[in-house]
Amino acid sequence: MDLLGSDWSESDTTLSAVARALSRLRVESDARDSQPALRTSVMTHIAWVPPDWLEVALTTLDGLADRHPSRTILLVPDPDAAASGIDAELALRRFDVAGLSRDVATEVVLLRLRGERAIAPASIVAPLLVSDLPVFLRWRGEPPFGADELDQLTGLADRMVVDSGEWRNVPRAFAKLVPVTEQTIVSDLAWRRTEPWRRVLAALWPGIDEIGELRVRGPRPEAHLLAGWLRARLEREVVLRHEQADGLEEIAVDGVAVVAPMVELRTQSDELSRELDVFGQDAIFRQALGSVR
Repeated sequence: MDLLGSDWSESDTTLSAVARALSRLRVESDARDSQPALRTSVMTHIAWVPPDWLEVALTTLDGLADRHPSRTILLVPDPDAAASGIDAELALRRFDVAGLSRDVATEVVLLRLRGERAIAPASIVAPLLVSDLPVFLRWRGEPPFGADELDQLTGLADRMVVDSGEWRNVPRAFAKLVPVTEQTIVSDLAWRRTEPWRRVLAALWPGIDEIGELRVRGPRPEAHLLAGWLRARLEREVVLRHEQADGLEEIAVDGVAVVAPMVELRTQSDELSRELDVFGQDAIFRQALGSVR
């Protein structure tokens, strides 16, 4: 199935065939154009994308456009396939960039990992990393904490990006995320979405020092992260009262609603693009994780 508008695809392929195809596509692309595109990458962007997440992941990738030129490697696991193997699709994408007279060309590699190939992803993706550039790992859905494939890929990555809004087992899964933050830098898009509200709550200092109850109408992950953040900063217990909603709509401190911040609407592409600009560990996020109940 051609999902990328592929320039090359092959079933039951090998990594050496994928590497040769990438090289050949670049040469052929340059030969077709009087002014070859600039081939540039600022990172390798790996995305672990279970089949149920593939459509939304491709939409997010399309929305990134030229904001983070990278070699993007989409890993689509199918561990229950009858036969083991790798199916590959490759696409070269060109973008106009303001201030440059030449297009920028980037590469997208989609690998379907069938059977046993789905449980050894590091050995598959490692030869395709761009040398001497940071590696970002976007994990769609809830990671299989403790599984070999997660440990392998976090061992390769400089930074892992998750969205706990995609998880079922909140808040229990946050405790399982804590050890992962000790292996690689981890950021959570749900945590980032709490930022405007954290600013509002911080502005209540020192009065908020006496808070006993936090009431949140919004998504479960954001509610628990906000409560964990307050517990960690205040170094004492704060009771969370949660009411489900699609977005963060209202927060009250001891029954008194706080003034809602102005929140810029962002697409999933916008959220991921913003996170790909960050390289350092967020110590406050790690403290909040450790205080989630």
